[in-house]
Amino acid sequence: MSDQLTPSDSHPQASPRKMRQVFGLFDLFPLSISSIGPVFSVAATGGVMAADAGWWALPAIAILAIPFVVSSFVFRLLNRHFPNSGASYHWSSRVMGRRVSQYQAWILILAYFFSIPPIAIPAATYTLALVAPHYHPSNIVTILVTIFWIMFAAVPLLLGSKPTAQITKAFFVLEMISLLGFGILGLARLHATSVGIHFGAIPVGGMLVVAVVAATVLDGWEIDSYAAEESEKPRKDPGISGVIGAFLALVFYAILYPLMFSETPMKMLAAPNDSDPLALWAQRVLPSAHWVILVPILASTAGGLWLTTYILTRALYSMGREQLIPQAFGKLSKRHVPHIATVAVLGLTLVVVAVQLFVSSLGSFFNLVLSAAGFFLLAEFFFDIMTAIIFLTVGHKKLPDVQFQPHQHRWLLIGAIFSGTVMGALLVAFFIYGPKAIGAGIDQTLVVLLLAGVVFVLVTLRRVKGAYVFHGDDAPPIPATTREQ
Repeated sequence: MSDQLTPSDSHPQASPRKMRQVFGLFDLFPLSISSIGPVFSVAATGGVMAADAGWWALPAIAILAIPFVVSSFVFRLLNRHFPNSGASYHWSSRVMGRRVSQYQAWILILAYFFSIPPIAIPAATYTLALVAPHYHPSNIVTILVTIFWIMFAAVPLLLGSKPTAQITKAFFVLEMISLLGFGILGLARLHATSVGIHFGAIPVGGMLVVAVVAATVLDGWEIDSYAAEESEKPRKDPGISGVIGAFLALVFYAILYPLMFSETPMKMLAAPNDSDPLALWAQRVLPSAHWVILVPILASTAGGLWLTTYILTRALYSMGREQLIPQAFGKLSKRHVPHIATVAVLGLTLVVVAVQLFVSSLGSFFNLVLSAAGFFLLAEFFFDIMTAIIFLTVGHKKLPDVQFQPHQHRWLLIGAIFSGTVMGALLVAFFIYGPKAIGAGIDQTLVVLLLAGVVFVLVTLRRVKGAYVFHGDDAPPIPATTREQ
């Protein structure tokens, strides 16, 4: 490969099957937006943000928005040079070396797996609230509905890449129509339902915690990088759809959060026993049929469930074929999807959800651990920014095409340095203010998990083989005879 920093050969025992290059730009674009899950994100985090920072949650989101937008351009740059289903894991291997990559693999696994159970349970609760609004379900009923959604998420993932994209598009259309309707309805009712805007004193600690929590609502658009090996134009399309997704996420939140905050009393949104701020808002702007908000929330939640799983399974597939983790994770089914990784992730998700619901002592522990998803997502993006900084200062100029036609990405480097500084500061601040917002023990939990990553590196140091280098070529044109069939 002309863009290798160091010689790197494909693993000789890699799976003989290859992923199918079937994703066009109009497949990747809905994947990026639906993976963000804007409606579910607002429903899941609006109450927490209101409780921690009130109106100051909006500038707190903006603080993190800049680094995440810069990250989208960073992902585009790295994907153009190193397209791979492992994305972040692969990039750090090519730029910063094997050991750093192994540690980032640990962070990546924690970041995305910790994001899945907090989606699975709400999918069940929203379903029950929609079909039986006055029913108080038992844990058994909740777990049965959760099993349904986990099995539903497995269907598109196991059927293949194209079915995943097609099913996602249907949910994407519903969510986009709903977002447009919410915005128009909120603006139309603003005069009748508006409440006083009061910022008050700056809650520095609350804003810092909200900024970390915002990592869970601003991520997701990067799914296209993990879909690089399944893209028809792996060096071009993934970066474009990711940048569009990052900007649209900001547009959604710039409309929804201010409308929700300005039309619902902050005390109601921040109530500790109410985790559904969008429903409260809908009840005020659409009192006669506020239940309709549950349909798009459920669609957004379901889409986020299988698309977050998609990201993790592609990363595990990349790690498996390089034997960083058991090689079985690097196998593909007859439909050319990582079926073992998919079943393992969703199966473990079900175990975690069951423990949360039925084992009260361990359930509180898992709730604490899963609340760290934002921290590890932010840490994952921090690693990506560091990869970009090193690449732009050391590795980029060594590439043959750059030597032939010298050029620099000066503004991207400046943006990456700024973003890395902001993300690093937020990660440190989370240790200071996290216990007050999340609960005692979160600091110790994070330290243990971070140190466990060192153990992971030491244990797997001799397992991992050379980096698998994907060719990155465009998919060959489909023969006319095949199209006719």
